[in-house]
Amino acid sequence: MAMRIGVNGRAMEAGNAPLVLHTMARMKANGLEPVLTRSLAVWLQELGHPLPSSVLPDTDLAKHDLELCISLGGDGTLLDTVSLVGRSEIPVLGINLGRLGFLSNVKLDTVDVALAAIKNGRYMLQDRSLVEVTDHQELLGDNNFALNEVSIHKRDSASMIAVHVHLGADYLNTYWADGLIIATPTGSTAYSLSCGGPVLYPTSDAFVINPICPHNLNVRPFVVPDHYTITLKLEARSDRCLMNLDSRSVAIDGQSQITIRRARFSVKMVQLESSDFLETLRTKLSWGLDVRSGPPKA
Repeated sequence: MAMRIGVNGRAMEAGNAPLVLHTMARMKANGLEPVLTRSLAVWLQELGHPLPSSVLPDTDLAKHDLELCISLGGDGTLLDTVSLVGRSEIPVLGINLGRLGFLSNVKLDTVDVALAAIKNGRYMLQDRSLVEVTDHQELLGDNNFALNEVSIHKRDSASMIAVHVHLGADYLNTYWADGLIIATPTGSTAYSLSCGGPVLYPTSDAFVINPICPHNLNVRPFVVPDHYTITLKLEARSDRCLMNLDSRSVAIDGQSQITIRRARFSVKMVQLESSDFLETLRTKLSWGLDVRSGPPKA
């Protein structure tokens, strides 16, 4: 019996449709049964393509006996896939149809190798920690977690905001800034990195607290153990701020309190034999890119 593999994607350039259909054809050739999520099926239908496989009837992936879920697209699509997988602990693999592809690190020209490895069980699972907002359930519901980061941001052209931060019961600092990022190790190479934050190894037990455009220039990103519960108390001149969980955004009261902790479940990322975080750092971020440098001689 073929392994049932969920396949997720979102609306993208029409020119990617042949790549998506080719990937699913290669899945079938490798003895895997692709099952499309609704968003990917709708996009293909809107472009006039017949659906090559069955479609999941709802977004509760835990009910559908999936061995793993493949994300077709870029890193944004993989974050959407993590949101779909949620607490089910279905493993996730990203096939990169985008540009940078830090999380979706399987290239199209290696798809057959990756699919054969999945079929034959030649892969490992790496637990990636998540960050979770434990309040504001009326806005977030069960989708209260993020793989990369939770961030708070001022709205539009509003004045900067003050964020009073506690680690457990201990006061840390008040950040006067455009916003604040609480990033996981996975998210340390995303928004936080663009704001000058450090890169953490993916399995580190830590968060990065990183202000966005801080008013006090002596304030720097801070790495803390992720056993802390982090409490944010907002003080904004405008009546509303934005709370972002990866690519999802909700408006909250400008005087809100937000409670953040490491989630009590994780995402299981598929790691192929050819996948290595340190290699990704060198190739995606061009670390050590210099005509004088290269790997050390044996």
